[in-house]
Amino acid sequence: MFQSTKSTIAAAVTVLIATAATSSAVHAAPAATDDTARVIVGFKAGGKQNGKAAIAAAKGNVKVDMDDINATVAEMPASAVKDLRNNPNIEFVENDSKRYLTSLTTPSTGAPYKTGQQVPYGITMVQADQLPDTYASNRTVCIIDSGINLAHEDLSGNHVTGQTNPGTGDWFTDENHHGTHVAGTIAALNNAGKGVVGVNANGQLNLHIIKVFGADGWAYTSTLIAAANKCGAAGANVISMSLGGGERSIAEERVFDGLAKRGVLSIAAAGNDGDNTQSYPAGYTSVMSVAALDENKKIADFSQFTDKVEIAGPGVGVLSTVPMGSGRESALKVGSTTYAPGGMDGSPAASVTAPLADFGIGDATNAAMAGKVCLIKRGSIAFSVKVANCQASGGVGAVVYNNAPEGFAGTLGGAASAIPSVTASGVEGATLVTQLGQAANVNVTATNYAYFNGTSMATPHVSAVAALVWSYFPKCTAAQIRSTLDKSALDLGAPGRDPYYGYGLVQAKAAYDRIRTGGCNN
Repeated sequence: MFQSTKSTIAAAVTVLIATAATSSAVHAAPAATDDTARVIVGFKAGGKQNGKAAIAAAKGNVKVDMDDINATVAEMPASAVKDLRNNPNIEFVENDSKRYLTSLTTPSTGAPYKTGQQVPYGITMVQADQLPDTYASNRTVCIIDSGINLAHEDLSGNHVTGQTNPGTGDWFTDENHHGTHVAGTIAALNNAGKGVVGVNANGQLNLHIIKVFGADGWAYTSTLIAAANKCGAAGANVISMSLGGGERSIAEERVFDGLAKRGVLSIAAAGNDGDNTQSYPAGYTSVMSVAALDENKKIADFSQFTDKVEIAGPGVGVLSTVPMGSGRESALKVGSTTYAPGGMDGSPAASVTAPLADFGIGDATNAAMAGKVCLIKRGSIAFSVKVANCQASGGVGAVVYNNAPEGFAGTLGGAASAIPSVTASGVEGATLVTQLGQAANVNVTATNYAYFNGTSMATPHVSAVAALVWSYFPKCTAAQIRSTLDKSALDLGAPGRDPYYGYGLVQAKAAYDRIRTGGCNN
């Protein structure tokens, strides 16, 4: 997954991966050691046999054959890679690099959604409430992620199939929470009295789940290649990838180029580093790159900005499904002041009351925290380290406040924690530092839903809208749907396409109206 606001969201909000292999099994093997390189080797026409012989001579071990692109994945001594690149039978040698796993509501009023549910702000922002998913059964969205909690109360009524990458666990389980959150944005059901609604809320859309991320939250490029090909083989119309990494891959690009030619629309997160570096697969021409907006339609500070950013979707404070009981609802009261804290994904459900104490940025243990609630400033190190240091110091709870005015949601990234933790805005933090020594109650209760931030959350909005609009016009091509989404987007930022917003905020009803009026090529 992708990290959110340079921190993580969901089970590690960094998403990995990338391309598809069609032959031998892909194993979630441990990463190569420093003196061993894991590479993708592309062979020249007619050079595969001799190229493989060169790999063997270099003491390489073939891990995956990718016959569809005339390449293979191998591990070998790092010192042998340079000579391999000079072999006349080999077209390219590149790292099999890692890809990583890269929230506000209103109550439903009964129309168009049944009462007793929350409607996340992103649903109305992308106009999904104006376009019912009546015909969505003719479309399939393939989600490449960390799996799905298939038994979830807000997902179990969908048409769902799936496949598991060896070593990651069953596709219908989700150790990272990330894939379930993505699936909920796409297709959480219109169930009276339960949870939230997704873009396609009436159980018509077909979902195909490819699980590539286990509990560790990363996978190889070659694994993503294999997953993307599996999506294509499963008849996917749209591939949704809330994941990415910083290194370009020739092999990966070829696979997505091939899928585009076969009529598949691939959509990926732009990345959450808040800078102008390019993330992949979002950086390929054959893939739509998605930026993240907040509820005010402003670009998120973590959203990467490049010339490949094509479109934007809601990605800040997105409420969606997580594995049953794994979500957290947070409360914080200090002295007589009640706050509205953000959640810390991975916090245990517990309630503590103890004096509030200043723990700085939480980068070292401090025995003075024993029996206290640690007040920690955001920055420098991961939330998981901050909270772990508080716990190791004898702290009984943690409050991490922002180094910017706004609030945020965080994650412990899979790290085990025994103490409840919440987040606070920078504005709240300024007040909290005046209340040191006062009794602080940190209360975290279990729920089936959670707020996450990230381009990982924006991506499923766009993927779901693409499928929704396409379902009304199944004779349109993937390229035509993509063009229509761009042309009908709500222009934000600088006029026209820009590196922050792309063409703008994806709009379901506007895209529908455009095709209805002018046809697929309009």
